[in-house]
Amino acid sequence: MNAAAFKAFAPFTLLGVVTIAVMLLIAVRRNHHLAALSTIAGLLLCCIALPLAAPAAPIAVTPLFVVDGSVIFYSGLVLGSALVVAILSYAYLGGPEQGPREEYYLLLLTATLGAALLPASVHFASFFLGLETLSISLLGLIAYASPREESAEAGIKYLILGGASSAFLLFGMALIYADLGTMSFAQIGALARAGNPHDLFRLVGAAMILTGVGFKLSLVPFHMWTPDIYEGAPAPVTAFIAVVSKIAVFAVILRYFILADGQADASLRAGLAMIAILSMLGGNLLALMQNNVKRLLAYSSIAHLGYLLVAFLAGGALGNEAAAYYLAAYAVTSLGAFGIVAQLSTPGAGRDADRMEDYHGLFRTRPFLASSLALMLLSLAGLPPTMGFIGKFYLIASGVGAGLFWPVAALVVGSVIGIYYYLRVLVAMAMPVPAARSAAPPATAPLFGNVVIAVLLALLLMLGTYPAPAIALIRLTAGAVAG
Repeated sequence: MNAAAFKAFAPFTLLGVVTIAVMLLIAVRRNHHLAALSTIAGLLLCCIALPLAAPAAPIAVTPLFVVDGSVIFYSGLVLGSALVVAILSYAYLGGPEQGPREEYYLLLLTATLGAALLPASVHFASFFLGLETLSISLLGLIAYASPREESAEAGIKYLILGGASSAFLLFGMALIYADLGTMSFAQIGALARAGNPHDLFRLVGAAMILTGVGFKLSLVPFHMWTPDIYEGAPAPVTAFIAVVSKIAVFAVILRYFILADGQADASLRAGLAMIAILSMLGGNLLALMQNNVKRLLAYSSIAHLGYLLVAFLAGGALGNEAAAYYLAAYAVTSLGAFGIVAQLSTPGAGRDADRMEDYHGLFRTRPFLASSLALMLLSLAGLPPTMGFIGKFYLIASGVGAGLFWPVAALVVGSVIGIYYYLRVLVAMAMPVPAARSAAPPATAPLFGNVVIAVLLALLLMLGTYPAPAIALIRLTAGAVAG
């Protein structure tokens, strides 16, 4: 690599160095606070290094990676979200009864490294390696931090289903390579435009890749793992799965779709439109029946990824802007919602605070967390004055502009359904305090976690009432995708 490429890739190199440094630190001295603070400091340094690398972009870094504006934006979302999860994890795992916790942060860093590299991938090899680095680390994270049987069960389910989805993904890549003789996204697009658009190998390969990606994004009909994994995993890990992994996979498949000229494939567009409609309606309808907050948010996330597909299908500058803004809004809101679940939970109690009755009377006992959760849920519902409202407005504008009337109709219907089950949680928080809890001394949440929730809440309201800075940043960075 030349000096410019090295500078552009420096944040990812630094993240790899931080991962190795934390691993060596754990080997020398086992200390939860030291491992956690080193992880938080390392992720913060990577976040600072990312904008410093922007002047060198866009630039190709070996045939496997490119660093451009969209990479700066999406990798920034990944690193910022991972930093929030690390702080929430430190608060969540702070009790002395938790046992060895140092390797948890090592797994968190390796998962973040895989996720951060995905938006920069322009080759099937880097795509698959980044995705598997993320997925294999998640296997340990899901079951690592909790002695509960549900966590071990969730880890095993993710192992089996994740392995199956990776097999579909890899075989799809192999079929496309067998047909075109290349694994570069840009070359695949160029050869596909010059060749037969109905080639069997390419169509079957694209369908298999869509199946593997559909699992990673928990789109209908590949969504069945999502509620069980969300419920079984510790709350900070659930936040990581819901936000970091989804951003990374969405960013790389967006780049592949653009560079490989997916817009020109009518059958692929029709299939994605059907998946989007099923995800929006299915996720919201299934959420209506949930009395567990983490499962409710799991089905909600299925619907939100369906909403994102509207911008994905719309394409163009407006579609890219809509997808980027909505992902940012989804990240802030979901991190806040799962962060509040983590703040209310006691890991040693055997389960997280995820049952609806755990939220009865929360406005009286924990007014700050209850008010914050209410605003996060209103943002997920797409109501003003939150980022979620601006994000859904953006999605509808891009979908209508591209003539996606059925997906847009499903988006509107799904959003109306979502208001009902989000309000159920608000009603539960407004109910009287249960007698069993009213006699107990008031609980206190860790300070670090409350500060993070306050920052997320401020972003939610500031960028919901005045979104211009975020939109300007998106147009400067994520508006164009380089090959």
